[in-house]
Amino acid sequence: MPMATIQSKNSRGYKYWYIVESRRVNGKPRPIVLSYLGKADDLLKRLQGLTEKLRLKSYSHGAVAALLSVANALDVPSIINKQIKSSRPYCAEKPVRNNLTAGITLLLGAVGRVCMPTSKRGWWDWSKTTTAEYLLRHSLSKIDSQHFWDLMDALPEESIAEIERELIEKTLKTYHLQSDTLFFDTTNFFTYIDTTNLRCTVARRGKNKQKRYDLRQVGLAMVVTRNDMIPLFHHTYQGNLADAKVFSTVLETIRDRMNGLGFDSSTHTMVFDRGNNSRDNMAMVERLSLHYVGALTPYHHKQLVENAVCNFREHDVDGCKMQLYRDKRVIWGQERTVVVFVSEKLKAGQVRGMYQSLEKAEHQLKLLQQHLGNPKGKTRDKGGLENTIRSVVKGQFIKDIIDWSLHEVSAGKFQLNFSVNQKKLEEIEGELGFRILMTDRHDWDTGDIIKAYYGQSKIEHAFRNLKNPYHLALKPQFHWTDQKIRVHFFICVIGYLLASIVWHQAKAHAQFRGTLDTLLDTLNNIRLSTLLEETKSRGRVKATYQLEEMSDEESLLMNALGIMDFHKYRLKLQGLSVYN
Repeated sequence: MPMATIQSKNSRGYKYWYIVESRRVNGKPRPIVLSYLGKADDLLKRLQGLTEKLRLKSYSHGAVAALLSVANALDVPSIINKQIKSSRPYCAEKPVRNNLTAGITLLLGAVGRVCMPTSKRGWWDWSKTTTAEYLLRHSLSKIDSQHFWDLMDALPEESIAEIERELIEKTLKTYHLQSDTLFFDTTNFFTYIDTTNLRCTVARRGKNKQKRYDLRQVGLAMVVTRNDMIPLFHHTYQGNLADAKVFSTVLETIRDRMNGLGFDSSTHTMVFDRGNNSRDNMAMVERLSLHYVGALTPYHHKQLVENAVCNFREHDVDGCKMQLYRDKRVIWGQERTVVVFVSEKLKAGQVRGMYQSLEKAEHQLKLLQQHLGNPKGKTRDKGGLENTIRSVVKGQFIKDIIDWSLHEVSAGKFQLNFSVNQKKLEEIEGELGFRILMTDRHDWDTGDIIKAYYGQSKIEHAFRNLKNPYHLALKPQFHWTDQKIRVHFFICVIGYLLASIVWHQAKAHAQFRGTLDTLLDTLNNIRLSTLLEETKSRGRVKATYQLEEMSDEESLLMNALGIMDFHKYRLKLQGLSVYN
């Protein structure tokens, strides 16, 4: 049987020892290393039993390292710190808490929102499970909600736009990002701010997309790029404002942001949904020389739909055959190119919604019939009864589909009859699913117009990310003053910007094809282990850091993002503990 021997090997002036066994490989004897023993001192400690304890702990590393790497490249803390004001009157000294500036504090808040959304109070509970403290070479254990609130106070609301502009400008230059089509949209986030809180004016009750009409909400408008969903602009607004009103408020600011970033208005196109339409808004778009792709409501352009139905032509759009109608029409005083087509996905959803509403209305009317037919039922007022029936059949399509009549059979007693108008139902089904697009890009191919409009789903995807409870979520937010709410929204947008850049790098250099959520999950699962060796001899505990074994996909991502050896040299961010 082969015998194992102890052999040495010299490397860089040191002698290392191994347990080696001689084996035959392809008929020839070859030394096979069975175990690495280290240097002679290490081997002696093992033999003398001086090693008391080995402790192993690992930390979530990949996502934090990737985000801090991007923040370092963009110099985020320094850009924020330039706009920080003293929180005390008549004092020029900028605030520092726990040896941390406002810039690094807001950045750390943004990184936390990306990796695992939590309250400011719970930030440290998350951070201590990651390598953030190790990478920054700075203690973060004293960061609590008061720390965040104090340094958020030092950021003036009016400075947010300038910080965002400078960050976007540096992003485009550093990562050589291109843009041509920009998507605009709005959404809202409900809060738990008390109705009697008069210190907050931005949180108002309004039409809530999460159906929480009982709560005050805050609105967020954003512009993102088509290729990488990079947020170029955001605006926090009162929750009771309609989309069209918000659009008119921010249009000029968006144009100024585009000019400030050096965008050529002739090559950029703004895409927005029909909720932003109005005669005045479109006049403003044209006055600001912005090219656009938008949508019209079929209900308000019935003649155009009728013309389209009679003149549909088959077109190929990305290999898909579609029945389309294209024309130029004067709408709101200006000639616009219009494209009309039927969206099967939209039609299926509208038909499904119509039948659900119809079923609900029929059920309520049947219950009312039973109550009216009860001999012991109470007497009714005809006017009040008619109002009740109208409220049941007031839906967009239901009022035209259900025919009903009310007859008085005796004093205070009525008989209700109703039926579904099948002919009208079939007519409405045939009118569903129509899309009308409009643009001033008269030279564009029809397919390009349709693809540009459907790219609107990219910003809807961005909003879904900001409502993802596991990554990037804007909630929870426990702020109740306008300034704090706007700064909190800004922190979340910074986090989304950093995550979007990481996603862009992963797609460009690692051919990553997953969603942003999947990417963050993958990076969070990459861990850095710490081996602590305690000995009887005096001196510091020896710590060894090493990445845990990774899959091929994880290794590819770490190399593509340039952070495979990030933990070895770590960071010294500008603007971490001093103001530049």
